Amino acid sequence: MLTVGPDPSRRTTMRSSSQIAALAPEPAEESIPDPAPEALPRPAEHTALGNLRAFLTLMVLAHHAVIAYHPYAPALTTSLAEQPRLWQAFPVVDGQRWGGFGLLMAFNDLFFMALMFLLSGLFVWQGLESRGSGGFLRRRAFRLGLPFLAAAAVIAPLAYLPAHLQRGGDLADFWPQWISLGSWPAGPAWFLWVLLAFDAVAAGLYRIWPRWGAALGRATEGAQRRPVVFFALLATVSAAVYIPMELAFNPFRWTELGPFFFQTSRILHYLVYFLTGVALGAAGVGKGLLAPEGKLARRWPLWLTASFVAFTTMIAIMIAVSAPGQGVPRSLEVTGDLVFVLSCAASSFAFLALFLRFARRDGSLWTSLRRNAFGMYLVHYAFVSWLQYALLPAQMSGLSKGALAFLGTVVLSWGATALLRRLPGVARVL
Repeated sequence: MLTVGPDPSRRTTMRSSSQIAALAPEPAEESIPDPAPEALPRPAEHTALGNLRAFLTLMVLAHHAVIAYHPYAPALTTSLAEQPRLWQAFPVVDGQRWGGFGLLMAFNDLFFMALMFLLSGLFVWQGLESRGSGGFLRRRAFRLGLPFLAAAAVIAPLAYLPAHLQRGGDLADFWPQWISLGSWPAGPAWFLWVLLAFDAVAAGLYRIWPRWGAALGRATEGAQRRPVVFFALLATVSAAVYIPMELAFNPFRWTELGPFFFQTSRILHYLVYFLTGVALGAAGVGKGLLAPEGKLARRWPLWLTASFVAFTTMIAIMIAVSAPGQGVPRSLEVTGDLVFVLSCAASSFAFLALFLRFARRDGSLWTSLRRNAFGMYLVHYAFVSWLQYALLPAQMSGLSKGALAFLGTVVLSWGATALLRRLPGVARVL
């Protein structure tokens, strides 16, 4: 069950689950493409979903930019080696806090990783049919595997160096301590290898049963007329895989091997959302649930209300779970797990509805953000932690520091990505 705001001493391992939140890249036909200038205009639904992906990128940057000012950020340990290693989620911890950031991060954590996996699956079937399983997987390994290795090898140590410095370390002893950790924290780059693993699952299924995606796509065709039924089906399936995993492993446990990390209780939950994206894409982006004029988009107030109700219910459960006592009753834990699943689906549907309804037009700012979103995700974590570290001595409120860290991260990440994309070799990946 998801919690926010408890005493960090109750946790043995914790990372913000959107560390949490790497963004799905936008590679050619396997995602939401941006055409060349001479190409046909983007369909409205492609623009809307591309804009949603770009907006979620900004949410990821905001999530990490304000985490140093979370009201329940953990106390500093004496070194990176000391347990619990909460610095992997909180590279820098500032004494200035703001309660609103706790709500923002709780809301993000409930849904946006799952929605990222759903968006990542939308053009998988198109890629499999056009390239075959081998060609598709080779392309995805190039577009995801190489960035993962680069981010893990370069960006992650740069991002975690301020954590070492804040604990009194210096540059000379950072590297020996880093390589002695027994693992290699990759930061938000974990999403890339998990997405690549999901792509491998899809490619393997395609080799065994070439029509599996089309069969799933046909099963989603009625979603345009009955999105509530589709919502119930998604919530039911995700609950069936998430609740047993959470009860077995708890929500804070992460499985790790070298640089390969994933949140144990949520891995199948994320796979369900990824496969849902594959199914929706196989049915046709712009058809079914994602039709710009469909019931999901037209009834956006309903989904916005459902998202708000589910989130506030989840917050109430988090407060109850965090209260001092003899432990969490199993009934409350299961209830919290169920509300987590409902909140995740409701918020995902709400964001899809809002962008399909209101964000279908293109513009130079959105176009630039879409094209740079993947690179911004890859490089932003280093900018975040160094900006937070630079702001430590500033006599400012937590709200002001968080706002400055976010704006600085957006500007620096966007600019750095735009410059990197001018390099021919890098442009092929970013």
